[in-house]
Amino acid sequence: MAGILAGKSALVTGGGSGIGRATSLAMAREGARVAVADQTEAAAAETVAMINSSGGQAIAIGADVADEAQVQAMVARSVAAFGRLDCAFNNAGISPRHVGPAGQRTHEMSRESFDGMLAVNLTGVFLCMKHEIVQMLAQGGGAIVNTASIAGLIGLYSASNYVAAKHGVVGVTKSAALEYAQDNIRVNCVNPGYIKTPMTDPSMAERYDQLMTKVPMHRLGTPEEIAEAVVWMCSDRASFMTGASHVIDGGYYAA
Repeated sequence: MAGILAGKSALVTGGGSGIGRATSLAMAREGARVAVADQTEAAAAETVAMINSSGGQAIAIGADVADEAQVQAMVARSVAAFGRLDCAFNNAGISPRHVGPAGQRTHEMSRESFDGMLAVNLTGVFLCMKHEIVQMLAQGGGAIVNTASIAGLIGLYSASNYVAAKHGVVGVTKSAALEYAQDNIRVNCVNPGYIKTPMTDPSMAERYDQLMTKVPMHRLGTPEEIAEAVVWMCSDRASFMTGASHVIDGGYYAA
């Protein structure tokens, strides 16, 4: 039986680890050719090797999503390799620890910390969408999924920069969905809760028990659980879904 992405080409940012890697592998399993992008090409190469060794087709691309010229080149390289861009998963992101000390409240946070977070987690998503949409308009349609977070729907203590960026991702997703609904371009976002990835490992090591009291399922999610939802959202099976903010969090947001 053909996979639900058979014949499609996809681009995944942040594909070198975590949710991005799991989604790249799941897309390939479902028949897509996958351009795996990460901050450096070497970071994406291991994921690509896993796909190609399993009989899939993938290429590695290095790109900083905060740099528009690199984003434009990333999309162009993906299209050059596969002829079109049917699915895009804008997943590259950073945590507050990447731009400043952990645990800072809003008044303690530097302007550089706030701007650095938005540059990757919000402006990076915008830049990817911008150039992906240009290609999708030219070819007659496509599907985009952005990685937001439950932090895009609620507040979190000592993470105002991250929360602001992820709220922005939800907003830009909804606006783009309205703008391109008549162009056969669907735009949705996925809102993961606490997922076991390299990015969340430091926080989990410090306060796993505390955080799990807020999750009704009392466990971390896995990257593969997010990947399954993203693959479905990119597929034709989700053909009437656009502008959605899809929560996958073990019940955190409902509690």
